[in-house]
Amino acid sequence: MTHVHHSAIVVHDVEASLRFWRDGIGLEVVMDHTFDGAWRDLFAARSDRLRSVFLGDPARPDAGIVELVVFGGGAEQSGPAHPPAEGFFLLSLFVDVDAVLDRLRTLGLDGEPRRISVPSPGDPVQMATVRDPDGVLVELIGLPSS
Repeated sequence: MTHVHHSAIVVHDVEASLRFWRDGIGLEVVMDHTFDGAWRDLFAARSDRLRSVFLGDPARPDAGIVELVVFGGGAEQSGPAHPPAEGFFLLSLFVDVDAVLDRLRTLGLDGEPRRISVPSPGDPVQMATVRDPDGVLVELIGLPSS
């Protein structure tokens, strides 16, 4: 069956990104490796060396992976799109929204989250958006109470 394995983010500062995704969001490092390959051919990269850090839930490998990528030789710089533009939009995660926002705030990575409550059967679903250190929009979705 076809399903998404991972989504990759080319990062400027892997340590800042790990603080956001691992320490703030709560994903765990499941792999951290440097690979040599034909990345110039496959990705039009500046180098054939890349560092790949897979973050996810080791107990649920089918839940998807966020990959942090650092290319040898660097990457092109781009900023976040405001307002939404065609193309890549966001990464969305099921989390305890309040706990994640508290951790991000404690780490000094919170910025100004946008928050809403969406009506649903039972309690409303809490949602928020934040940006990672490279400007990627991250949607945080709380699970409704049962």
